[in-house]
Formats: sequence, C-alpha cells, structure tokens
Amino acid sequence: MNVFTPEFLRGVIEAAPEGIAICEISANDHPVVFVNAAFERLTGYSAAELLGTDLRRLQGTDREQEGRTRLRQALQAGGSARALLRNYRKDGSQFWNEVFIEPVRDAAGVPTHFVGFHRDVGERERAAGARAQGGLPAWMREDRLTGLHTRNYFEELLRHDWQTALREERTLSVLMFDFDALGAYNDTFGRQAGDACIRRLAGVIGACFRRGSDVVARWEGGTLCALVRSAEPAGLEGFAHMIAQRVQDQRIHNPRAGVEKYVTISGCIATLKPSARTQPEHLLRAAERALQRAREGQAGQIVIAVGKDFA
Repeated sequence: MNVFTPEFLRGVIEAAPEGIAICEISANDHPVVFVNAAFERLTGYSAAELLGTDLRRLQGTDREQEGRTRLRQALQAGGSARALLRNYRKDGSQFWNEVFIEPVRDAAGVPTHFVGFHRDVGERERAAGARAQGGLPAWMREDRLTGLHTRNYFEELLRHDWQTALREERTLSVLMFDFDALGAYNDTFGRQAGDACIRRLAGVIGACFRRGSDVVARWEGGTLCALVRSAEPAGLEGFAHMIAQRVQDQRIHNPRAGVEKYVTISGCIATLKPSARTQPEHLLRAAERALQRAREGQAGQIVIAVGKDFA
C-alpha cells in the first residue's frame, strides 16, 4: 500500500515547522500557488491573500538588498540559493527571513516552479550582533563576491562556538569545498566568468546548510567552508557527497575538467571535540590538510581528516 498519497504529502508540508511557499516560474512573474500554515503565521498574511501574487510584498519598499539580487540570479539560472532578507509582516513589523529556494523541474528537466523555505532567524542575528560587539565591523563580516561570511568572521564565530562546545562537551565539524580546475576555468573563460561561477555555486552550497546554527563562509579563492555543530561524521560524509552532486548537477561546462567536462568540487570533513589541550586552529589545520589531499587526488572526492591531520 502506497501511503505517500498527495493528501499525505500535503499533510506533511502543512505540519512543517518552517514556512514553505511554492511559486510558479513564468515569463513575467513568480505567482504563489501554495503556502503552508507556518508561512501564514510567519508573515501574517493568509493563503487567500497570497495566492496568485508575488512575494515582493514581503520586502515592502526595502528593495535594495543583496539577498534579493542573489535570489534573482538563482532564479534566472534555474539554481538553488540561500539568502538573508529584511522582510515585513502584514502588520508592518520587520523580521529577518532566512530563505532557501530550490527549483522543481518537469520530466524534461525544465524548471517550472520553485519551493521556498522561510524561517525567522531574528534571535540568531541578534545573538551574532551581540557576539560581534568589539569584534569585526559589519562590512567585514560578509564576503562581497558570494554574500557568504568572510574568513575572518568565520574564525571569530568558531572561537566563540569552541568555548560553548567545550563547556557542553559537543563536537564541532568543519567542511571545506574547493572548486576543481578553477585555474583552468579562469584561463578558458576569464576571471570574471570564474567569479560568476563561484558566486553561483556558493549559492548552491550555502543553500544545503539549512540549520540556523550552521555557518558558511568563503575561505579563500574558490574554497568555501562550513561550521556544523554536533553532527555525526558518517552522516556528514554522505551530506558532503550530496553537495558535490548538486554542484555537478548544475552542469557548468568546463572543457579542461575531467571526463564529463563539468565543474566539480572536492571536499573534506574534520571533526573534533574541544578539550583543554586543543584550540580551534587544530580543527582548521586538520581540515586544510585533508582538503590538500582531496586536491591532489581524483576530482570530486571527499576526504575525512584523520589523526595525523590534527597533529
């Protein structure tokens, strides 16, 4: 007996704790065709008020936002994206909306709709702002190319979370991803095209990290990194492979890449439980060493940091 009927799946979506909105991709607009109850609670608008309209109303007149540009570029490219937006409820109150969008494709692979996952992360942003007092100024916390966090801000947040994990005896994991043959891509298409590729795929990778506690940053060049709390290494390995596959699914042509001639990424995972004898640098150094081995091997592989990497 197949329990996954349309009614069952709709019930699952309605029960989801985060707001979900499904929009149609059309030539002129992206009208809403479905919202769940959590989205209604989040925005203050009823489904009847939203269906057939677009979601620009959530920004009101506050349209000059980097996140909007990132989402628009992803929609044009038929890809995924993650963005943080200043949104406004029906009563005019502002909230920080972390948005993830994923395209839905028909049998021919053509995007017909996109699903948006929405959550209020105001508490997280206020906490981050409090941590940043006396730390990096706001303009140094966001990478201009990708819209992700900067390396310096990533390291600042890691130091903060290190102390928390030490007290609570939790593990921390760092994942790093490197674009394979990026130099060859730049040589073929130019640096501007290379930057556009990094920007697009940073959106794809960033959108995979959906927990509010995850931190995603641009480490350097074409290397991205993520900080994940209290996750099992075995599960992270499968997760990292899924991210690598999503990048390959973008089918960005790179004639000087491997057999399939598409842009791919290699990556690594380093996991450590903080102790009195370890520092955040041990975790970062292990990740960098594992990533170097991934770079030296076959494109697209995921390497797990081992004991010698932490020495």
